[in-house]
Amino acid sequence: MSSITISPVVNHLIACLPKKDRSQLLDNCEPVDLTFGTVLCEPGEVFPFVYFPLTGFISLMTVVGKHPALEVAMIGSEGMLGATLALGMDTALLRGEVQGSGTALRMTLPHLKDELEKSPALVRVLNRYVFVFMKQQSQSSACNSFHEVDARLARWLLMAHDRSHADYFHFTHQYLADMLGVQRSAVTIAAGVLRDKKLIRYARGKITVTDRLGLEAVSCECYAATRAQYSKKLASPCEGRIAVGSHIH
Repeated sequence: MSSITISPVVNHLIACLPKKDRSQLLDNCEPVDLTFGTVLCEPGEVFPFVYFPLTGFISLMTVVGKHPALEVAMIGSEGMLGATLALGMDTALLRGEVQGSGTALRMTLPHLKDELEKSPALVRVLNRYVFVFMKQQSQSSACNSFHEVDARLARWLLMAHDRSHADYFHFTHQYLADMLGVQRSAVTIAAGVLRDKKLIRYARGKITVTDRLGLEAVSCECYAATRAQYSKKLASPCEGRIAVGSHIH
């Protein structure tokens, strides 16, 4: 495959790698589009590919009976779909579905396994990411049980904002209700609260973040907790290679 240069919008796990390891990994990647609604993996099945998102994001969802799929985690440019391969697990635990259109770098399983054998640095970075990812999932579970819908919606919009690298999204209230596991009416009320506080605008399925700092203030503590965990476990090894700013989670 042709060599790929990291664009201004990077995948931060790849950026954490030493130059030689990063170049070797990029040589085995190919750029692909992430199209909204595309299912990239199903639970119990071997990952067909692994993905390092650049823009857009992938939701990991669990399905219980005939209920709509519930999102339990989100992956964007801070992470990777298929990181459990570093633990020797090549089957997916959850459904991976594109919920924010964008771009990614894609790699086959054999190529990633080969890179894991050659690059201890890649193993370390992915192990750290898996640890942080587990924290995100446990935080989401607690958040869904204990926090009000408007705070949870603010947290979800912040996470989408971090990963989409854009100030607006095209999400219906029903879609947001499914992602949060609540009734549509609850999302309508919560979105109205955020709009009245002039934190967002929305019309015909388009939601625009107008006050990022205000949205952070309204969000529950779960957003700041998982963001701090990411910075603690993954920012330090990347010092000098990436800057962890307000839009990295």
